[in-house]
Amino acid sequence: MAQPGKRPATYADVLAAPEHMVAQLIRGELVFEPRPGGRHVAAASALGEELGPPFKRGRGGPGGWLILDEPELHLAEDVLVPDLAGWRRERLPRVPDEPFFTLAPDWVCEVLSPSTAGIDRVRKLPIYARAQVGHAWLVDPIARTLEIFERQGERRVLAAAHQGIAPVRAIPFDAIELDLALLWADAATP
Repeated sequence: MAQPGKRPATYADVLAAPEHMVAQLIRGELVFEPRPGGRHVAAASALGEELGPPFKRGRGGPGGWLILDEPELHLAEDVLVPDLAGWRRERLPRVPDEPFFTLAPDWVCEVLSPSTAGIDRVRKLPIYARAQVGHAWLVDPIARTLEIFERQGERRVLAAAHQGIAPVRAIPFDAIELDLALLWADAATP
């Protein structure tokens, strides 16, 4: 929330942000995050590579999804940039011409890093629930974990948590097995 006596941030503030930062509006406050580091980018890229063919393209899976990297979401007064987001094609049949999305996705994924984990968990998850995003994943490439949250009303409930390298079936993409080892494969071991 914006500090007392301080004007709430606006979308103009987001647009004026330095290029090397990800700017977001969270409850009237301008929040800067550094561009993601190597492990973060590797895990997000691997996840997109795994989900894209079966869900976006329908190769080896049911298709029916639009999955995008780092879309800018305008959810009421909040402007958020998840690492990945997906919409069921019946809700969003094509990518809009605008540089942002006003239709809340059906699924979001935040890849955690030490500098963003608190914001992703504490501040962004409730906004996704309020916007009626059905599923949210938190991927931690350092701890090698996948946490899957479902929306219940305006809250998030942990539906499943996985650690390590075993294949898993993770809602809403449980039509295929997701090999967690692939998410950590390009991430350097600490």
